[in-house]
Amino acid sequence: MARIAIIGGGSMGEALLAGLLRSDRQAKDMVVSERMPTRAKYLSETYSVQVTSSVVDAAENANYVIVAVKPSDVESVVSAIAEATANSDTDSVEQVFVTVAAGVTTSFYEAKLPAGAPVIRVMPNAPALVGAGVSALAKGRFATGEQLKEVAALFDCVGSVITVPEGQLDAVTAVSGSGPAYFFLLVEALVDAAVAVGLPRPIATDLAVQTMAGSAAMLLERLDQGGEGAAGAGLGAGVDTTAAQLRATVTSPGGTTAAGLRELERGGLRAAVAEAVDAAKRRSEQLGITSE
Repeated sequence: MARIAIIGGGSMGEALLAGLLRSDRQAKDMVVSERMPTRAKYLSETYSVQVTSSVVDAAENANYVIVAVKPSDVESVVSAIAEATANSDTDSVEQVFVTVAAGVTTSFYEAKLPAGAPVIRVMPNAPALVGAGVSALAKGRFATGEQLKEVAALFDCVGSVITVPEGQLDAVTAVSGSGPAYFFLLVEALVDAAVAVGLPRPIATDLAVQTMAGSAAMLLERLDQGGEGAAGAGLGAGVDTTAAQLRATVTSPGGTTAAGLRELERGGLRAAVAEAVDAAKRRSEQLGITSE
């Protein structure tokens, strides 16, 4: 079984660790590098895995080295990994380096690691913490298609996986990376509006959250079915799988939903979302760390 080193025991590192264990990976095949003693003790006791403060010890002889640290810590961590790689038995261990550090390009790792090192960059999002995330993968110059497939299988344990060219990862960050915050803001606004029209806040919260969850489930079902089975759900034959078509399906002409949607359009919801995604993408580009 492949040995996996997770460098960084923060929330994303823990999410990956928990997901891998849920997917029947063995604790004995994993090691976590975490420099904070209290955090290291928590991870060791909670997941029964080996935890070390040394990046070198964790990365040495691991088949997959997953860098899950803050961008500001990447340079020092990569230097330590390069040292570990130089000291490892390269004849018996093929190492693939995986980065989930936001904004750090594969070229940065390739410039620091031994020549030809395979690097795969991953942009997961916050719902990975509950096994419902989406991770976008992009491979570097030296990673193979088979290695990309293997890493995709690792991240499948915390949600769905897609593959994109690395040049699209800033846009991915703006949509799925920042998207949970957009969603939480919308829920917050909906709850406040519900309270303003007379609902108690606990009831308003339950209604908003369950409505969002149910609506997402409807859309996912249609996407999975490709439009098949819509009639059985009572939505009429031939209903399209897109959000626009589902919105039209639940909006009666001249009804309450149409009135509410009209105000959202008048308030510039679409333009605000477009501007938010564009601003997040530009900021991601500004924060990028490259080999140059």
